[in-house]
Amino acid sequence: MTRRTVGVEEELMLVGHDGAPIARAQDVLGSAEPADGPLEHEFMEEQIETATPPRTTLEEIAAAIREGRAGAQAAAERHDARIAALGTSPLAFAGTTVGKLRYLTARAAFGLTAREQLTSGCHVHVGVASDVEGVAVLDRIGPWLAPLLALSANSPYWMGDDSGYASFRSQVWSRWPTAGPTRVFGTPEAYHSAVEGLVATGTILDQGMVYFDARLSARYPTVEIRVADVCLSADTATLLAALARGLVETAARAADSPAPDVPVEILRTALWRAGRSGLSGELVDPRTWRPAPAHDVVGALVDHVRDALADMGDLDTVTELLGVLWSGGDGASRQRSWAAQADGDLGVVARRAADATLE
Repeated sequence: MTRRTVGVEEELMLVGHDGAPIARAQDVLGSAEPADGPLEHEFMEEQIETATPPRTTLEEIAAAIREGRAGAQAAAERHDARIAALGTSPLAFAGTTVGKLRYLTARAAFGLTAREQLTSGCHVHVGVASDVEGVAVLDRIGPWLAPLLALSANSPYWMGDDSGYASFRSQVWSRWPTAGPTRVFGTPEAYHSAVEGLVATGTILDQGMVYFDARLSARYPTVEIRVADVCLSADTATLLAALARGLVETAARAADSPAPDVPVEILRTALWRAGRSGLSGELVDPRTWRPAPAHDVVGALVDHVRDALADMGDLDTVTELLGVLWSGGDGASRQRSWAAQADGDLGVVARRAADATLE
């Protein structure tokens, strides 16, 4: 079969040698070289974004993720900085908004929500044939996005404190007015009408601020799955890409069947549970909408996409990468383990995360 393309965008923290975020994005991007790969601004000067080209095999996407991280590190080193795949900074910060008109306008319009938006996510783009197929996919993958958040959970600390969440990034991100799960749309016309209606409220600046957990990309012929934290390890990012593509393929194959009409409030609650627990507790099982151990819910996700993974040749790799994740723990549990070993020194956590980013 023809494999769908998949690409990965990663937002990465810029940290100093003490582990604290540092505002060097303008300098880093200004001196970036072609060999560093495509690097872009994000909302804050304390982070940059990498983007892989669209790829068709997991081996290619894994290599591209690592190349993107290595290039970003090479660019950061020229300005005495490091990159760290952290969903939030373990250490307290005073964020510096990038000096572009759009970002400064958002900062003025959204107050503390914008000023504290130093969070890093991972966005997976999966190719679709048309908006018709893309909306059919969006209408069917919603129940399975919370397990993806749990797999990626990598932001337990906020402003120097343990938040009690595996993904506190998801809590911070949920403050934006358009963030979160969506209803069933049914047609591209209904989807685009919903987006236009949100812009028409005057609450958001433009369509770029439609922050659905999964959306049609405005730039590429893809479904963009945006629910995840940036993953601590490149292996987990590869796993996330494989499962996201499996979800899109599975949903596209089911386009002639009715989409599950799950209330948005249930989807939102399942996402909250995933952000709270990560892989360390119970999740909401999309088969029953009742609590179940995270291991069982992730297993159900793999079963749901098994045929697609097998047809694309990804099943063995996904099984292997899941084994690595279960044995090593999600990013949040690894960060907490490092903090315990360092007697609570969160600078050590950030530095060890910078090391793990390049493994």
